[in-house]
Amino acid sequence: MKAATAFALLVGAQAAPHYTFPNLAGTSAWSSVRQTANFQSNGPVTDVNSEAIRCYERAPGGAPDTTQVKAGGQITWVANPSIYHPGALSAYMAKVPSGKTAADWDGSGKVWFKVYQDMPTSSGGQYTWPSNGKAQVSFTVPQCLAEGDYLFRIEHVALHSASAAGGAQFYISCAQIHVSGGSGSAQPKDLVSFPGAYKATDPGLMINIYNNGGKAYQPAGPSVFTC
Repeated sequence: MKAATAFALLVGAQAAPHYTFPNLAGTSAWSSVRQTANFQSNGPVTDVNSEAIRCYERAPGGAPDTTQVKAGGQITWVANPSIYHPGALSAYMAKVPSGKTAADWDGSGKVWFKVYQDMPTSSGGQYTWPSNGKAQVSFTVPQCLAEGDYLFRIEHVALHSASAAGGAQFYISCAQIHVSGGSGSAQPKDLVSFPGAYKATDPGLMINIYNNGGKAYQPAGPSVFTC
């Protein structure tokens, strides 16, 4: 009994640093966010060439709901329990094509554009990210987007053990949203696919964040789309 209790405590301690993004603020868990394969384990994706790098879905098929958001407004993600590891936070969107809905589209192809990327400060050769330790993070939906259904992908890549290829840990979720009030005045560029956007050896993914030699951090993926 004591051994079983000790084992359970050990497993809990090991799992604690991992995290998920189960919902948008004001919604319940996995209602408009597609349930991820790590919804119980909280474990990360480490293979940038796997299909899991897109939305880390537990099974094919969408979430039951789609959240309404305003272009130019903010969308807030909830982390469970919080963003424990140091690393880069980014956000991507993809417009659902005609004939599909946010609930039934898989997000495949070169359709994703980046709408946010946080950057670290550097001191004494070490990086510090503003997202570290946060339980909620917010992003602005570009005002110039066309109205319609989108997938909104949050990604936090933990870099505490990323000195070798494959060491980066990706914590990912995709929300189903409908954007209203957008002007449609700009067309997103630098579209990427998942998988396909990253290589394991990208400078922003294979890096020693504790001894960076004073170099500026180079995020993986495309530049941020702006209106």
